[in-house]
Amino acid sequence: MIRLDDLALFVRSAALGSFSQAAREVNLLPGQASAAIQRLERELDIRLFARSTRSLRLTDEGRRYLPYALEALEALREGQEGMRGDNAALSGTLQIAAPSDFGRNVLLPWISEFRLSHPGLDIQLLVSDQVADMFRDPVDVALRYGQMEDASYVALPVAPANRRVLVASPAYLARHGRPASLDELGAHCCVLYHLHGRTYDRWCFPLPEGEHMVQVEGPLVSDDADVVRRWAVAGEGIAYKSWLDVCDDVTAGRLEVLLPGVPGEPTPLNLVCPHRKQFSPAIKLLLALVSERCLPLNERLQRMLEGGAQPAG
Repeated sequence: MIRLDDLALFVRSAALGSFSQAAREVNLLPGQASAAIQRLERELDIRLFARSTRSLRLTDEGRRYLPYALEALEALREGQEGMRGDNAALSGTLQIAAPSDFGRNVLLPWISEFRLSHPGLDIQLLVSDQVADMFRDPVDVALRYGQMEDASYVALPVAPANRRVLVASPAYLARHGRPASLDELGAHCCVLYHLHGRTYDRWCFPLPEGEHMVQVEGPLVSDDADVVRRWAVAGEGIAYKSWLDVCDDVTAGRLEVLLPGVPGEPTPLNLVCPHRKQFSPAIKLLLALVSERCLPLNERLQRMLEGGAQPAG
């Protein structure tokens, strides 16, 4: 008889390409994970993995069997949740990935509130600008900025109207003045973002007459979006940031929006899962909470764009 734990180890080993990594996730020794896979292979009478001292890869039989294993585990999970019902007390572990700035400064208090409402649920919050591979990393759901073009994932909109805005601190503006147009940005000190080997020093603005690109520069560059925001607050230069990341700073007067009548680059926020069937009750409730909290923040942005002025707190 096939053991469910063996089946789950097979799925994680296939995703991670390693028995030892899969074993660590469930507090087993690598040898125990290997033994579980061998036990599963005996039950199925097929070889699931081609093993060597340096690599682990699925055989043709393993690749064909993997979808059935995933479907079986998903059916069992759905059955368990169906018996509990959406309104039952949440339990288990929910692993959430979020961008650095949004995760630390916006999402974190919402997660704390969510946890207080569901004390039986354990939450692991992974905060990084490195995009999680949801088929390999131990992540149930991710919040991601930008247009989702990967058909492998299912994305639900959280803040579809979110955009980037130009911001600077009052101290910076007092020293260097306020740019009167996009073309004047090139003469200012800008705080730049670096990710995946690329520095984002060409800022795009979707104007009515077409896309307008501005080349900017500055001495400060970081691969952490939260660091970029903090430098802007400290008066180090102009930043081009997601409105959700800087909304509180603008409301508190730590940052000011520059050229508010100029539309910034669309930066929708989505909640992403590998498959629609993985939208568990916990994820559905998280989606509802984050969408509800983002709505008034984006309404402030909309009022600013329509009025061409600083948003009121």
